[in-house]
Amino acid sequence: MPASPRFASAKALYKNLGVDVEAALRTLGRFHVSMHCWQGDDVVGFDHDGALSGGIQTTGNYPGRARTPKELMADIEKALSLIPGTHRLNLHANYAIFGKDGFVDRDALEPRHFAPWVAFAKKSGLKGLDFNPTYFSHPLAASGRTLSSEDEKVRRFWIRHTVACLRIAESFAREMGTPSALNIWIPDGLKDIPADRTTPRAIYKRSLDEIFATDYDRSLVEVTIESKLFGIGLESYTVGSHEFYMNYAAKNNVLCLLDSGHFHLSENVADKISSMLLFADKVAFHVSRPVRWDSDHVLRQDDMLADIAREIALAGPDRVILALDYFDASINRVAAWVIGMRNMLKALLAALLQPNARMAKLQSEGRFTELLMLQEEVKNYPMGDVWAEWCRRAGVPAREDWFAAVEDYERKVQRRRK
Repeated sequence: MPASPRFASAKALYKNLGVDVEAALRTLGRFHVSMHCWQGDDVVGFDHDGALSGGIQTTGNYPGRARTPKELMADIEKALSLIPGTHRLNLHANYAIFGKDGFVDRDALEPRHFAPWVAFAKKSGLKGLDFNPTYFSHPLAASGRTLSSEDEKVRRFWIRHTVACLRIAESFAREMGTPSALNIWIPDGLKDIPADRTTPRAIYKRSLDEIFATDYDRSLVEVTIESKLFGIGLESYTVGSHEFYMNYAAKNNVLCLLDSGHFHLSENVADKISSMLLFADKVAFHVSRPVRWDSDHVLRQDDMLADIAREIALAGPDRVILALDYFDASINRVAAWVIGMRNMLKALLAALLQPNARMAKLQSEGRFTELLMLQEEVKNYPMGDVWAEWCRRAGVPAREDWFAAVEDYERKVQRRRK
């Protein structure tokens, strides 16, 4: 099927604006968003039977939650079939798959426990696999302290777990032929005002130093460290604050990861990207949508996402490690993936279709009236027609008709999970 006349018209309009649509689509195709596996089963994973705990909470009880690796992989595959582009999959350590040799605890995990995920990634045509140690939903995380624990037994356990995860990420990179991002986020903190903020951070710094003293291949593993303002039960103090991680990353040659739900709602997370890229080759980003607090809602095409996407687009796909991170159990989980991924890509496309060089020139020349006018007028350009063409080339539905496939899958597959 050839391109539609509407795409040809849109292309001409953007050309008059000074935007090369085909160049924008080529750049968009180089953004490989890491889709988070934990949306499909409410962050439960496969290594424990208890409830989700440790500063994280999933709300809702929509039917059809994936309960097994096979079900989760099927749901991911269905979502990917409705998302244009080639992307990555982001795994947590609690999604280990134990075979005939049986269960091992998190400090003894090995690449073999994730071999089925590697096979799935290759079969599904994924660009790569990323990884996260899991410091929650575990008896040794019940105190609210993991790598910052004063209990040496607890601290050593989580150090061994993180080192094991480094090895697994290395194996992902070798298997997939592309570096694996290993993201460290700990839920350590306090519900009420601390008497001593320094000691837990000093212990945590020592733990990270010991972890990164491990001999691992930095060309294969891109370590990222993720800050958070507060969590459930950790409202007053988090050990891994943004300032802690930003300074640690700069000093130790690892990457600082920004999560759009992990800052105060009055902060513009997008504004941080340009500053950080002046001092680092890359920045890592988890995109979620906070509503009054870090509630990890599905992405909408709102002003926050547009601002983030514009800064990421200006930085370029080679300088941003981009992943999504939300978990909504109140709606169909496959649809939640598709909506969020498609909205992230639409926001990137909208940013790439702006006359960014022209607008930067207007700013530098102090022509702010014209800049404001152009910023507003471009919002009504036919980005949707360009998106439809990209989807056509990718062989996925362009508009809301993708939802019929999700409804059919829910009826035939998800609703039968009892």
